[in-house]
Amino acid sequence: MVDALTLALAGVAGIIGGSMNALAGGGSFATMPTLIALGLPSPIANATSNVALQPGAVASAWAYRRGLGTIAGMSIKRLSIITFIGGLIGSLLLVATPTRTFDVIIPWLLLLATIALAFGRHAADWLKARTSIGLRTLIVAQLSLGIYGGYFGGGVGLMMTATWGLLAGSAPHQLAAPRTLMLAIANAAATMVFVILGMVRWNLCLPMLAGGIVGGHFGARLGLILPPWAIRAWTLAISTVTTIVFFYRAYS
Repeated sequence: MVDALTLALAGVAGIIGGSMNALAGGGSFATMPTLIALGLPSPIANATSNVALQPGAVASAWAYRRGLGTIAGMSIKRLSIITFIGGLIGSLLLVATPTRTFDVIIPWLLLLATIALAFGRHAADWLKARTSIGLRTLIVAQLSLGIYGGYFGGGVGLMMTATWGLLAGSAPHQLAAPRTLMLAIANAAATMVFVILGMVRWNLCLPMLAGGIVGGHFGARLGLILPPWAIRAWTLAISTVTTIVFFYRAYS
């Protein structure tokens, strides 16, 4: 039996995570650590967090549907299939990862996600000025991003923006629609695996899911008011603190 305070904490984490995803991404920085603090093993916490944030990802993808288009000549359908396969592979890898191993891996995944949040767009601009990648490279990169999205997912949206920006030469705002759809697809693949294999703790997932919907709604409204630097600073602050805490937890 879960007490009211635990349910409330899960709901609040969902609100924060949903808001972060609506504003700039990185919602798992709020939801997964909260679930671990509430006593879930880290792989179960990551799976439960993924499922809790999925409705918000689907809603966002639907809202952006009119902005969909090809990426460097690759159709959205083909890109979706590659991403879905990657999401399945990544989620199965998570299921197979022992808790102790994942506890050691988590800080490095968080660090990678934080770096993507901090430097992803600048790195894309830097690389685009010096090189270009072909269709085969895009397929491999997208499969890798799908695997990462299914396994962990933190910061994968900005990683996609950076990769596609390098190839297609498009501005980040022009990639919002396909990025949001691919995130939803990778999460959907992972959700299927996690639900079927019993990786989700529904007593904490449901209040977090409800909070994520509320947070996504109000986060989108805040995004119309707050300046971009404030959104970026808030997201980076949460991701940096979370990363430091997990490194301390794993290696102290």
